[in-house]
Amino acid sequence: MKLYEKKEACCGCGACGDICPVGAIHMVSDEEGFRYPEVDGKKCIHCGRCEQVCPIKGEKAGRGENLYFGVQAKDEALRRASSSGGMFPVLAEYVFRRQGVVYGAAFNEDMDVVHREAWNQEELEALKKTKYVQSNPAGVYRGIQEHLKEDRWVLFCGTPCQAHALRLFLKRPYPKLIVADLVCYGAPSPGVWASYVRYLERKSGGKMTQFCFRDKRNKDNGHVCAYVADGREQAHSLYGDVYCRMYFSNYIIRPSCHACRYCTVDRDSDFTIGDFWGLEKVRPDMEDGMGTSVVILHTKAAREIWEQVKEELNWFACKEEDVLQPRLKSPTEAAGGRKRFMSLYKILPFSIFRNAFTGIMFFRDLWRRVTNG
Repeated sequence: MKLYEKKEACCGCGACGDICPVGAIHMVSDEEGFRYPEVDGKKCIHCGRCEQVCPIKGEKAGRGENLYFGVQAKDEALRRASSSGGMFPVLAEYVFRRQGVVYGAAFNEDMDVVHREAWNQEELEALKKTKYVQSNPAGVYRGIQEHLKEDRWVLFCGTPCQAHALRLFLKRPYPKLIVADLVCYGAPSPGVWASYVRYLERKSGGKMTQFCFRDKRNKDNGHVCAYVADGREQAHSLYGDVYCRMYFSNYIIRPSCHACRYCTVDRDSDFTIGDFWGLEKVRPDMEDGMGTSVVILHTKAAREIWEQVKEELNWFACKEEDVLQPRLKSPTEAAGGRKRFMSLYKILPFSIFRNAFTGIMFFRDLWRRVTNG
C-alpha cells in the first residue's frame, strides 16, 4: 500500500504514523532529506485511518469569520526573545496559568528540529523563535490526545498542515485545545539542515549547541543569524547565511509546499500567527525593528481567549487587506532548476554543494543584471 503517488501529495505531517493502530507506518527520509511514510504491507490491516487523517486528502480547511490584529507583547524581554511580536508566548502563559501543556518546535541535542512539550516558562524557551526546518512531530498527536482526555489545557503551534492534521487526528473538538498555526513560507529539508549543521561543526571544530535564525540584536526585525559551536558564538546576516539563501531562493522547500492549500486567511486553526509584513504602511508608529505579529482569530474560542490576553499586548485592529502578505494568497513557487539542484545534494559533500549553490546564485544575479539593463 502506498499513501501517495507523487511527492507533492505528502506534506510530511506524520499523522498517519501516529494514527496507525498496528505500527505499520514509519517516516523515512528520501534522497532530498524529507520524511515520507512507508507502509509495512505485512502489518497493515487496511483500516483506512491513515488516509482519513491526511490533511491533503481531507476536506479543505476554512472558517471564514476572521478578525485581524497587529500585536506586540508589552513585556519587552518576551518580545525580544520571540521572532515576531510575542503572541505565541502570551498564549503559552495563558495555558500555563491553567496547568496546561504547550507543544512547539525545538532543537534536540543533535540540532534536529522536533515538536515537543513544555510545562513552564523555562521549558518554553526552546520553543520560541523561528526554526527554518521542517519539524518532526512523531508521537505528538497521540500525546496531545492523551492530555486532552485527561482534561488538560493544550496549546499546539505548528505549520497549517500539521494543525489541520491534528484536527483530523482528534476527530472531535476539545474545549481546552488551542490550535495556532503559522504563516508558512514553506518547509525546508531536514536533511539539508543536518548537512549544514555538520559542515558548521567541522568548520568551528566543535559541536553546535545553539542556532538562532532571527536574532534581534541589531533591532532590524531579526535579520541576523547567530549560532554557538565549540562554545563560541558566530553571527552574520540572515541573507548572507548560505542555508537561508537556499531556503529563500526556493531550492530546498518540500515539493508539497509549492502546491500548498493553506495559503489563505481561512484556516482550521483557532489562531494564525506570523510576521506583520508591511507594518510601516499600516502603523508606522509601531515599527521599531523588534518585531510585530499579525494575528488572525478564526473561532469563537480564539475570540474568547483574545479578550483575556489582550491586556498583555499592544495591539491594533486591522482589515484583511492590511495583512495579505504573499503566503496568505498563494504558495511559494519552486525555483527554476530545483530538481537538478537537489540532485547535486544527493551526490556532493556539503562543502562542495555549498560552493555549487554560491556559483549558481552568482550567475543568476549576473544574468538578471544583464537582462534588466
